[in-house]
Amino acid sequence: MSLAVGGARAGELPVPPVAAKKAHEVKAPHGAVRQDEYYWLRDDTRENEEMLAYVKAENAYADAVLAPTKALQEKLYGEIVGRIKQDDATVPYRLRGYWYYTRFETGKDYAINARRKGSMDAPEEILFDQNTMAEGKGYFSLGEAEVSQDNELVAWAEDDVGRRQYVLRVKNLRTGEVYADRVENIEPNLVWADDNRTIYYIEKDPTTLLSKRVKAHVLGTPASQDRLVYEEADDSFYMGISRTRSDKYICIGLGSTVSSEMRCTPAAKPGEFAVLAPRQRDFEYEADHLDGRWVIRTNWDAKNFRLMTMADDQAWGDRMRWNELVPHSDSVFIEDFKLFDDFLAIDERSGGLRRLRTLTDDGRSAFVESDEPAYTMGLGMNSEPGTDWLRYGYTSLTTPNTVYEVNMKTGERKLLKREPVLGEFDPANYVTERLWATARDGTKVPVSVVYRKGLKKDGSAAMLQYAYGSYGISSDPRFSATILSLLDRGMVYSIAHIRGGQEMGRAWYEDGKLLEKKNTFTDFIDVTRFLVKEGYAAKDRVAGLGGSAGGLLMGAVANMAPEDYALLIAQVPFVDVVTTMLDESIPLTTNEYDEWGNPSEKKYYDYMLSYSPYDNVGRKAYPALFVGTGLWDSQVQYYEPAKWVARLRDRKTDQHPLLFRTNMEAGHGGKSGRFRRFREISEYYAFMLQQLRVLE
Repeated sequence: MSLAVGGARAGELPVPPVAAKKAHEVKAPHGAVRQDEYYWLRDDTRENEEMLAYVKAENAYADAVLAPTKALQEKLYGEIVGRIKQDDATVPYRLRGYWYYTRFETGKDYAINARRKGSMDAPEEILFDQNTMAEGKGYFSLGEAEVSQDNELVAWAEDDVGRRQYVLRVKNLRTGEVYADRVENIEPNLVWADDNRTIYYIEKDPTTLLSKRVKAHVLGTPASQDRLVYEEADDSFYMGISRTRSDKYICIGLGSTVSSEMRCTPAAKPGEFAVLAPRQRDFEYEADHLDGRWVIRTNWDAKNFRLMTMADDQAWGDRMRWNELVPHSDSVFIEDFKLFDDFLAIDERSGGLRRLRTLTDDGRSAFVESDEPAYTMGLGMNSEPGTDWLRYGYTSLTTPNTVYEVNMKTGERKLLKREPVLGEFDPANYVTERLWATARDGTKVPVSVVYRKGLKKDGSAAMLQYAYGSYGISSDPRFSATILSLLDRGMVYSIAHIRGGQEMGRAWYEDGKLLEKKNTFTDFIDVTRFLVKEGYAAKDRVAGLGGSAGGLLMGAVANMAPEDYALLIAQVPFVDVVTTMLDESIPLTTNEYDEWGNPSEKKYYDYMLSYSPYDNVGRKAYPALFVGTGLWDSQVQYYEPAKWVARLRDRKTDQHPLLFRTNMEAGHGGKSGRFRRFREISEYYAFMLQQLRVLE
């Protein structure tokens, strides 16, 4: 393996590293065999010297290629950080007599979590100074933090590696003492019992990192004595734990791609976690409890979901006793709901937009008003049910994140906070549009576009197009202060709301998964071609961006339509689809069979193989590529992009730059801290501006 970086004359690119090829066969249960010459780059310990040498050589090569963009990187970073109000704070919310909020201090990377008793005029009590907690650590993440029912203790989950294997800790808020209690390898998901001594948590499998067991830890006892409450035998299910809105129940939520189940027990006297409705394939539900009844969101005879109720005195386990509250609609997808004493708030999607609707106990229904034709609206922090005020978030591609409250009785709306954007930002200087692109099969795909006012739609502009398109996760049009640095340089930014997301309802998701997955990729390509045809961008000045499953999208697009893009940016990309899905020891694999298919079955194997980016790298020209990953990523392992880059280097026939950046101290979410990630963004933005010929 050649790891030398250098030897280039002035004006030439340095010589990229070349990974060694080592024969390795990957066999499927049905007998199919594939050759994987870069399989050796997989090292679950992250300690193999040859692997580390290759990854470090790629980083050194990226440094050398990007050296001419250093000044631009610094300028971009300065612009992005310069828009941030560094001593900002969240809108406080009240819970059991305390007002809780998060604030930042100028120049510091991490938040301070605090509260005040009774009113915001009371003395501040600091729960966590994350800057102190992160000192000396290359990575730090504070996961969920939960205050005990008596307000005296706080339990939290922290991760200082980036692999999402959290550690449970507990602090006395009255004395400041951090208890000796320590439980490792857990999910960041905690619930206190009413006794203020027992904490329920979820233990992960140490190899697959799947959530496997719910346990109860009693303060002052060793973790080895923690009581097993529930163990999930089916590795296709995820697990969560929570308290109901009424605070009367503790519930375990279990969900796979196509099925769900809830098990609940009284919080005051926990016992057996009884099943609300037994799991069944293609039957999904989630329930919450308040004021003597359960409200249930379910897809039972309702593809786009409906809301149903069950009274406290009804027997659990029999859904035939449920009563309909909000019926199913073919054009409206119910995404979420929140219970209040006198009304119900419903988070729903219609026409590709997310909106809020309220329903009072006397049957009156109303929509929360919006101010723009293309926007995103969602439920905010509504911590207590006994209020007439509904708090919600609102944003668009030109409107910074905003928190409102609306009074259900009077209709009064209060602006609580609009995210400050420092500098010369004026939303009137930007234009956002909602467009519809026609895909090759005739499907109308929604597209959100934003650009600076005065753009000439003459086919000369550079454009960055983003999408995700998997798991039913919708890519809503949200404000981003980082994007302003592109718009102010004359670029167009677009979001392709492609199939595989859920913007247009459940069918939109189902048309972009399993044996329909290629719709996700072709939708993205067809949106690009539509925007170029309509004059929003020049054909040779288009970049694509996606991360995780969106990185798979970038990899597939690179193989299917390399001529349509000058640059593709793939962050933590899932690109070795077949090999990963054949290996049940890899985190997430078994949970994902109903998303991608199980390649142990020949029909899924063949289909997945036909689009897997790693398996379809050809001897042809590719656009410029920027690939990013984290060495400690637990969701998409670092070796997937490493292998993909190695094979691309060996086979591609063009001279376009291919860069592979590995963060040696981070996982799936990248670097920790609020400013560090802007360094990463500034790096690939600078590279993009260079490749798209966007002049300063």
